[in-house]
Amino acid sequence: MTQGAGQGSVVRTATLRDFRVPPYAQVPVQSGQPGPAAAGSSGHPGNAVPADEPPEGYTPTERDLPVINRGDTVQVHVSPAEAPVPDGRGPLFVVGDVHGYLDELLAALAEQGLIDAEGHWAAGTARLWFLGDFTDRGPDGIGVIDLVMRLSAEAAASGGYCKALMGNHELLLIGAKRFGDTPVNSGAGTATFQAAWLLNGGQRTDMERLQDVHLQWMSRLDAVVEEDAHLLMHSDTTAYLDYGSTIEDVNETVHQILTRNDADECWDLFRKLTKRFAFRDEGGPQAVQELLSQYGGQRVVHGHSPIPYLLGEVGTEDASDDQGARSPVVEGPHVYADGLAIAMDGGVTMAGKLLVVQLPLHN
Repeated sequence: MTQGAGQGSVVRTATLRDFRVPPYAQVPVQSGQPGPAAAGSSGHPGNAVPADEPPEGYTPTERDLPVINRGDTVQVHVSPAEAPVPDGRGPLFVVGDVHGYLDELLAALAEQGLIDAEGHWAAGTARLWFLGDFTDRGPDGIGVIDLVMRLSAEAAASGGYCKALMGNHELLLIGAKRFGDTPVNSGAGTATFQAAWLLNGGQRTDMERLQDVHLQWMSRLDAVVEEDAHLLMHSDTTAYLDYGSTIEDVNETVHQILTRNDADECWDLFRKLTKRFAFRDEGGPQAVQELLSQYGGQRVVHGHSPIPYLLGEVGTEDASDDQGARSPVVEGPHVYADGLAIAMDGGVTMAGKLLVVQLPLHN
């Protein structure tokens, strides 16, 4: 596998066959259903379903988001590089949206030398930030959360850290568990967290395995953080400005909203952090600058909006469709808005790529 993070040459890249699926990554199989061996070519135990039919409540990624195709944007292919790290801290890595794809996450972390073949922290003092959206759409969201929680403890014991930000799907799962079918004022009529969760790919196996420790962990996640002049957040929106004039204010406000446990207030937070595409059009650089001038940093790094949508390269999950549209090809982060924004959602739910990248980027 790869040597420790930022240590240079590659001996061998780990593959999925190098991993034994640990207990935290296993999905309980109900009686009468095929076991993990029947999961098919996807290799996800959570996909083991009778007659290859998706489980009730499964919603694949919608493909109707508006897209653009600009000529002034670029995907960055990231090569391992030694970067100076301030104050003796280890290198900084960020992870895009995972959405329950545990196997892909394990492989991507191993490729960067952040974990070993057993799935344990192997990067010493490295710093790792997840940008949110751990669950929904994919087969093992709870397994992903368990992994991140465990790596957080292991990294801290090694002098590094593994931390995570609040994504809109964390808010959605918290709301579905807390409020269920309680009506909320959606601004366009009555809605419920439960219905929205199912509509956005909520997995019943995740809900069945969701425990208080997972809810407490998600509820305490910060929404925004600055690391090495990178302003990290989940969503490509300026809605964070509605919640405070400093990073500390925003995070405190979000935590207070979740503590008050008011369904309408939580829905409004979810709705605002679901907004997207604030940085991509003509006013995009100005929108990014507004955030940077308020909260600090020199670049915004976000997830949420899949890179294929930002590039206007959305096809089918097969090689091509009847019109010849190709599957999205994602090789690395997407740098845009005059170089001020970095998109990290590689579109793993739509045959894209789960991105784990070292910052700063070296083109």
